[in-house]
Amino acid sequence: MVSNGQLTIAGLGPGDLDQITPAVLQALLAADAVVGYFPYVARAQALVAQSAPAGSRQPQWLASDNRVELERAQQALELAAQGRQVVVVSSGDPGVFAMASAVFEALERAQGAQAERWLALDVQALPGVTAMLAAAARAGAPLGHDFCCINLSDNLKPWPVIARRVELAAEADFAMAFYNPRSHSRPEGFNRLLALLRAHCEPERLLVFARAVSTPEESLQVCSLAEAQPEMADMRTVVLVGNRLTRRVGRYTYTPRYYGTVDGKAP
Repeated sequence: MVSNGQLTIAGLGPGDLDQITPAVLQALLAADAVVGYFPYVARAQALVAQSAPAGSRQPQWLASDNRVELERAQQALELAAQGRQVVVVSSGDPGVFAMASAVFEALERAQGAQAERWLALDVQALPGVTAMLAAAARAGAPLGHDFCCINLSDNLKPWPVIARRVELAAEADFAMAFYNPRSHSRPEGFNRLLALLRAHCEPERLLVFARAVSTPEESLQVCSLAEAQPEMADMRTVVLVGNRLTRRVGRYTYTPRYYGTVDGKAP
């Protein structure tokens, strides 16, 4: 049983509507239904309201709470299997700690006739500007060399796994980007991160605390590892950590393209 439905997983970028790609905008304007977390659906509604011709048809807006990603993905797949054009919205990029993985997990879990119907769908992901990349661009170029990205939430993976990844990344001298650093329910996680970094990195290592980049609440702080405090981060903050060669030039923070030189001098 093959339907003409389509499921698009779209990244809405870091917050500013101007940073949503034209491809995502076109998908939203063509959608019959838009599925997502409450604030992301609201962002998509605002974009459609300012972009769609007056009097044009509006999609069905289906917003749900956080932490129901799998159920949201199943709802979107079923709507698409009914022949509808469905868009699942995420902030940033849908493939970075977001809804793309949830959609494919739902596909993998489907069984029988449901699996047959869902696997027949055309499913595509449209990339978006991540919070990490928006933060790095605002700071300068702190991710200008090899880097890794780690989600500090232990909701879906245990803390020992997070700690081991941080230790290895620090030992390898990657620049690092950390998502979900500090929540009200687990404020101790970021304290533990700072302790790990201080065990493996020099006190002068630069950190960028980028909060709500591209929104009216945006703030940017740059400090050394020795100066960093847990209270400088919350769940709207992306924390960027440079490698040993990361430095300041004026008000900008950047990581050189070269590596392994003496005293940070280019060859």
